[in-house]
Amino acid sequence: MDAIFHAEELNVNYERTPVLWDVSFSIPKGLLVGIVGPNGAGKSSLLKAALGLVKPLSGKIEFLQQPISRVRQKIAYVPQRQSVDWDFPITALQVVLMGRYGKMGWFGRPRRADREAAKKALEVVGMASYADRQISELSGGQQQRLFLARAFVQNPDIFLMDEPFTGVDLTTEKEIIELLKKQKQEGKTIFIVHHDLPTVEEYFDWVMLLNTRLIAYGPTSEIFQAANLAKTFGKMPTVFDEAASLCAKKMSGYL
Repeated sequence: MDAIFHAEELNVNYERTPVLWDVSFSIPKGLLVGIVGPNGAGKSSLLKAALGLVKPLSGKIEFLQQPISRVRQKIAYVPQRQSVDWDFPITALQVVLMGRYGKMGWFGRPRRADREAAKKALEVVGMASYADRQISELSGGQQQRLFLARAFVQNPDIFLMDEPFTGVDLTTEKEIIELLKKQKQEGKTIFIVHHDLPTVEEYFDWVMLLNTRLIAYGPTSEIFQAANLAKTFGKMPTVFDEAASLCAKKMSGYL
């Protein structure tokens, strides 16, 4: 199996608190993958570590058998909506154009092709009529569609999406998942941090169950079972204490 996303003995901590401990996996391409676990389980931290936004304590993480520095332009990241300053004076079209910076360089000016691509992406997500609207004037669902358009315009091989359905009504959520399924049909691989358990089986081909450590991963029909969910969402003080001890030893130079 050629892994599009691979981690090996990955450990991440914030100060002395472990958020990911001894996480290893290999995910093949062309899948819609749900990353599922309780609050504070390390789901967002996994994406940030993969993107180089958070430095791991130890271990490695790769895309397409390469470090992020070599394949960054092949990856689109959709952060949590609440992490963005929506009062910043910028239009919807300008936000989507940010997805073209990797192709035109930070100091390059958008070309006609860039603008056309951005308008097309807005059209795909049903936001063409909002191109000149200030982002502060958009609803939560519209803002999420805007993020999706910015990701689409990059034409990536891999999408990393951090809770893209938060604050989105059910109709918009269903429309977004259908758009993502079309991307999958075109050979894209999509990873989504997700918290709504009832929709996991409907949305995802594979699922990763995470709670500081990786509980299980693989085809949803095999992994999304009661026993695994109990391990994921139940209390695991022994695992947490062991992870905390490992991090303390590494920081003290004993490992």
